[in-house]
Amino acid sequence: ESCSSLAGIMLLEVFLVLGTVIIYFLLSRKKEETLSFKEGWWGKGQKPDAEEDRTIRPFKVETTEEELSDLFRRLDQARFTEPLENSCFHYGINSAYLRKVVSYWKNQFNWKKQVEILNKYPQFKTKIQGIDIHFVHIKPPHLPEGQSAKPLLMVHGWPGSFYEFYKIIPLLTDPASHGLGDEHIFEVICPSIPGYGFSEAPHKKDFNSVSASSVFYELMLRLGFNEFYTQGGDWGWLICTNLAQIAPNHVKGLHLNLASVTNMGFTHLLSILLGSYFPGLFGFQDEDVRRMFPFLKKGLYRILLESGYAHIQATKPDTVGCGLNDSPVGLAAYILEKFSTWTDLEFRNLEDGGLERKFNLDDLLTNIMIYWVSGCIVSSMRFYKENMQNGIGTQKHERLTVQVPTGIASFPNEIMHTPQAWAQKKYTNIVSFRFMSRGGHFAALEEPELLAQDILQFVGKVEKEQLWRKK
Repeated sequence: ESCSSLAGIMLLEVFLVLGTVIIYFLLSRKKEETLSFKEGWWGKGQKPDAEEDRTIRPFKVETTEEELSDLFRRLDQARFTEPLENSCFHYGINSAYLRKVVSYWKNQFNWKKQVEILNKYPQFKTKIQGIDIHFVHIKPPHLPEGQSAKPLLMVHGWPGSFYEFYKIIPLLTDPASHGLGDEHIFEVICPSIPGYGFSEAPHKKDFNSVSASSVFYELMLRLGFNEFYTQGGDWGWLICTNLAQIAPNHVKGLHLNLASVTNMGFTHLLSILLGSYFPGLFGFQDEDVRRMFPFLKKGLYRILLESGYAHIQATKPDTVGCGLNDSPVGLAAYILEKFSTWTDLEFRNLEDGGLERKFNLDDLLTNIMIYWVSGCIVSSMRFYKENMQNGIGTQKHERLTVQVPTGIASFPNEIMHTPQAWAQKKYTNIVSFRFMSRGGHFAALEEPELLAQDILQFVGKVEKEQLWRKK
């Protein structure tokens, strides 16, 4: 009898072990899930029965005299407010400096010359899911014998545009001419997010980052790229992350210059409380501690001080958008403030917001003009509502990890720092995490060489070890 009860106990143990193993696999399998491709239709009215026209049409930026005289009339009639004494950029843009910008815009800025610069790279449009998608597509000027270009999708954010990449494009498509070697040469595709720049705005609600990544995935396949690299900061971070979740077998590597983690666990909170005392315990490096602590000042207060725009855009984008779409000066004020503070928080202490320390007015105004002539500011702001209206941390893509080989360039003046220890929980395959020596949020425009070098070394690692094959 004892034998049979022993056998019974052993069987029970076997079942328990098997059960545990099965449950473990079921639970861990959930993490391996991919994100499903979002088959939307964003055109006006009813979706037609006819097959979508998949033609890729050449596009050029063009502006009429009418549009320009309308702009100048509005600039002439601008009303300015006196700034507070010694307020610098602490109350937002300083309107004394804004007057100077507007004066430059009216008297020196040469939009026609900037249009030529915009048109020096080939641009195209194609209909995807009911809306026209605009993109820049640059092939390398020359390829060494037996070498092929690596397709790279680069995605901008708000309040930027495809123009942010114009300084980094030659460094990637022709690295040898810029002292970056010729081992890895890219063919670069920079689309405008739907609702931004020259991409048509969605006509229906719920166009979020997963929708955008699905559209860009379709774009890359339509261009004949079955395997490609992706790069992004700001919303580009999220769109490229979602793309890596939708098509892990097509994305060879994901490079980010912003990596935010929206699902905070218990260990995150503990590391915020105790990380400055026991950095090693939480996997923090000295540089993480320097950038993150004291957390009240460098984390919480900073978020509260700098995220007002996001609350507005995530709740009532169309209301404030009315004013910005009607006034070029209002639009410039709203956008330039971000190019100041997100480049360096210390710039708030300067009368001119430090705007011309890292950028020139021609580049800044070209970006603003892209918003103005396309009339896209409202639709660009709606992207916040579509992504955040259900609350942060509630969407499937936020719970899923990313298995694609990931490279992170961590710039010191990014508003919020994400340590590798945090990023690792989301991006389980980080092959390169580098603290950049200088630079802020608009890395491609501000520090194109540093960003290009980091992309090249990351791709070098992935290619050398054929990492994407081991996903």
